[in-house]
Amino acid sequence: MNHRIVVLGAGYAGATVAGRLARRLHRDEVEITVVNGDPEFVERVRLHQLASGQDLPRRPLHDLYAGTGVRVRQAWVTAVDADRRTVALTGEHGAETLGYDTLVYALGSTAADHGVPGVAEHAHNVAGKQDALRLRARLGELEPGGTVLVAGGGLTGIEAAAEIAEAHPGLKVAIAARGGVGDWLSDKAQRHLRVVFDRLGITVHEHADITRVEADRVVTAASGEIPARVTVWTAGFTVHPIAAATTLEVSGTGRIVVDGTMRSVSHPDVYAVGDAALADGPGGNPLRMSCATAIPMAWQAADALAARLTGREVPETTIGYSVQCISLGRRDGILQRVTPDDQVTSTVVAGRTGARLKEFICAGAAWSVAHPTLLLPGRRRHLVATAEAGHRLVTR
Repeated sequence: MNHRIVVLGAGYAGATVAGRLARRLHRDEVEITVVNGDPEFVERVRLHQLASGQDLPRRPLHDLYAGTGVRVRQAWVTAVDADRRTVALTGEHGAETLGYDTLVYALGSTAADHGVPGVAEHAHNVAGKQDALRLRARLGELEPGGTVLVAGGGLTGIEAAAEIAEAHPGLKVAIAARGGVGDWLSDKAQRHLRVVFDRLGITVHEHADITRVEADRVVTAASGEIPARVTVWTAGFTVHPIAAATTLEVSGTGRIVVDGTMRSVSHPDVYAVGDAALADGPGGNPLRMSCATAIPMAWQAADALAARLTGREVPETTIGYSVQCISLGRRDGILQRVTPDDQVTSTVVAGRTGARLKEFICAGAAWSVAHPTLLLPGRRRHLVATAEAGHRLVTR
């Protein structure tokens, strides 16, 4: 029987793993199955664009993996049994169980409310496609002068605020952060950010700790109120609770703890990539949740798994960073150079050139996912029967 590889999630990390494995392993010796709730690959880094009213290219997973041997199952994951090596699913045919020999867990993350009352009832977010579409519809209902507040001063909040303000110039857009908005950026990048926000008419509320979200406003710790017909919550992400309900070793935040090859430290037949995994970067600092992390993690996991299955030396490299990219609408942006451990430098490219570079990077990431068999050498290797490789291997 062929070695069964099941990939849970088809975001940047999961989709990349599946395509890379299909390029490295003989399809008559493995069964690679991708399980995803959405029938399409979703460019999560563009969901603020979708929310603002723009349409994104459609990339059906069945088309993406056509001719690769990768099977696509549209279903939602409800549980994982890491000891019995099974996954519980629910889809159009009801509940079912899928067995695996190797599992790649890439279920990503969703918006974190941090226990703030009213977020679930009244706030929108851009953490998923359906969330972005609901926000898009709500923004379309607002009359001119309607107030929109983006809660969170990180990358997602900055991009969402700029995109909404540019696409809906008749709305009053504001952004609020517990600390400073973009305060980790270099001085040059922060100055450019302020200029763009001023041009777009975005009001900035810093050191505004939101303690409650209501239907038409938010309340801050200083007993202040900020009007908001629409609140967009971007104050962080959290992983789905599925992994924490298993016997897998997870962190205090529910992320699967992995080694340098993205393999679970407690279950060697499980790999985790993307936001759902806790991996160390340069200096032993945890890698942050981002597309810039997810794709290198996927490369690392796929190459390590393929090496173990084919009896080759397992590669292991430290994943580091080079830039942070921020879109500020469609015509402006910031490319902030960073060190491998994600510390900002004084090198910044901003304005239209920054926007073009950001677009180039985003388009390149999507292209690499949509063309999973074009970026690697064409040699597919045979599996070997070794204890390290796992179960149900073909001997060559």
